Amino acid sequence: MSQRSRTRPDGSATALDKAYDTALLDLDGVVYAGGEAIEYAVDSLVAARDGGMRLAYVTNNALRTPDAVAAHLTELGVPAEPAEVITSAQAVARLIAEHVPAGARVLVIGGEGLRVALRERGLEPVESADDDPAAVAQGYGGPDLPWGRFAEAGYAIARGVPWFASNTDLTIPSARGIAPGNGAAVEVVRIATGAEPRVAGKPLPPMHRETVLRTGAKRPIVVGDRLDTDIEGAFNGDVDSLLVLTGVTDGAQLLAAEPKHRPTYVDADLRGLLTGQPEVEARDGAFGCGGWTASVRNDALVLDGDGGALDGLRALCASAWTHAGDGACALDSGKVLAKLGL
Repeated sequence: MSQRSRTRPDGSATALDKAYDTALLDLDGVVYAGGEAIEYAVDSLVAARDGGMRLAYVTNNALRTPDAVAAHLTELGVPAEPAEVITSAQAVARLIAEHVPAGARVLVIGGEGLRVALRERGLEPVESADDDPAAVAQGYGGPDLPWGRFAEAGYAIARGVPWFASNTDLTIPSARGIAPGNGAAVEVVRIATGAEPRVAGKPLPPMHRETVLRTGAKRPIVVGDRLDTDIEGAFNGDVDSLLVLTGVTDGAQLLAAEPKHRPTYVDADLRGLLTGQPEVEARDGAFGCGGWTASVRNDALVLDGDGGALDGLRALCASAWTHAGDGACALDSGKVLAKLGL
């Protein structure tokens, strides 16, 4: 089914790690949260890799370097090389390098991952708007990024220096819950300057281009927890996607998804990489998956039957997305999701 006309999740008789050659995995909310591995993630990734699937870790978090990310994954039990890590810092550094002279100075509002990526492109990171930067690069700098860094960005942008952002994720998962992400920091600078940055990260094309260039994937599948970055990025790249429910997206958000936010497959966690996916069938104006049948009656989602919660959710997706067509489903989903314990 085309990503642009999707009205139900797909099925797959073949396990996903055999149907696709490369998994393009988000990190925060998929592999780990707050630095700790998410349940089942390590064993699932090891099994997929041992079975011949290539793993690439694609993150909008620009704070850490690929070396640091690979070391952390290895500590968690997933052997990873720095070359298997693709960050939004790398994507924005390439984008900046295409717009400024070789060796140009770039004002950095962010962390070490951004500095390393800029140096990789032959650019010189600087710390002050008075250092004559040719561009401003803003990426996630962690919870301790000083407020004065936003002022430096504002001073430079007010002088006409072009502004680039690694990504605009408003939130980021942490061990204590959902925290403000780089997008929240970008909003601070946007409000202060009235300017708009050029953005590189998911879901925009520069990040997809960076991923393809670095992985050489022929039949990739994007694996993520966010509809507005991971799944939309897959949509923009016209590749298949797997949404896992270990991060920020819940059942209600999934059922309300507009076409660009509808994943190819839905599963609870990364164990979904190692299995096939059940078919969602049309059943006399309704949609069925496993023991469940979902329909829309009197402008409400209805779920009949019994079975696994994920099968019920897949059937509900088909009913909600078909009802919504090219828009977002506005039907109340609280009762049917409560029936599934979601």
